[in-house]
Amino acid sequence: MDTVRNHYDFCLAWNLEHDAGFVEMLGRACISQGLSMLQVTSSNLEEVLKSLDRNMLTFQVLFDRASDSDAHFLALVYWARDQRVYCINPHDLALRASDKAIMHYAFINAGIYTPYSIILPPYRDQPILPSIDLSPLGSHFVIKPARGGGGEGVIFKATKISQALTARKENPSNSYLLQEVVEPVKLGSRRAWFRVIYCAGQVYLCWWDTVTHVYIPVTLEEETKYGLSPLRDIATAASRISGLQLFSTEIAYTSKNLFVAIDNVNDQIDLRLQSRAVDGVPDAIAHDIAHRLAVLIASHCPSEQCKDKIA
Repeated sequence: MDTVRNHYDFCLAWNLEHDAGFVEMLGRACISQGLSMLQVTSSNLEEVLKSLDRNMLTFQVLFDRASDSDAHFLALVYWARDQRVYCINPHDLALRASDKAIMHYAFINAGIYTPYSIILPPYRDQPILPSIDLSPLGSHFVIKPARGGGGEGVIFKATKISQALTARKENPSNSYLLQEVVEPVKLGSRRAWFRVIYCAGQVYLCWWDTVTHVYIPVTLEEETKYGLSPLRDIATAASRISGLQLFSTEIAYTSKNLFVAIDNVNDQIDLRLQSRAVDGVPDAIAHDIAHRLAVLIASHCPSEQCKDKIA
């Protein structure tokens, strides 16, 4: 067998153009930790896979931000799994966390409030459903596919069960959630709807506009004034439930004085920088995420291997 020639501490798989700004940040953070980083994109994936197969290349940590949109990257994920490489947001846990039906029950069992929901099984498993009482959902409700992100397939102002039945037939392998519409209160001049990001033990609180999708960081003064510390508790609990190191969650504060987890665990999170896209993550938060990921990566690189860098 050939001797390994190239060793990297960290491999980042990415394939979306809008990740470029964050990738630059993460690269600088890795350099500051003395880490070597291998970037795998669509342009070099095949070459990297061949090198791994021939034992000409190896790495210590993997962060996969590509296989969810391009199945070709799964070969890289499976190699890392077989080699017992440490993975940020391991693939099997990310798949589980992406199922809104599973997370809905997991959150309830953990004592976290969620919208009242009726969960419909996949059409292929149960084509004919019994009669369903929609009255607890109110005059209009939200229909969500259990798997999927970015609002794809979501019907926000549904009024009839027939809309859900049609969606089930169009996507027969997916479960569907019928959820009550949650209306947040106003705190000061803002609706109390939050997008909370969790990264390696740190929680970042942001006001989030559901129309413009613009993030505004919650200040320490606002957190104290409005009693928003439960947002941190929910995000930390979500990390325990999901096993993920980086994700976001959406939480609303209601007139019943409840913090309600609307969208439980979002992975992959959008890491566009606010300096480059108005609805991106604030740059200071993205910078801190990059730093914390680099520290996490360094903690999983044996010191004797970290000394052997690639130029």
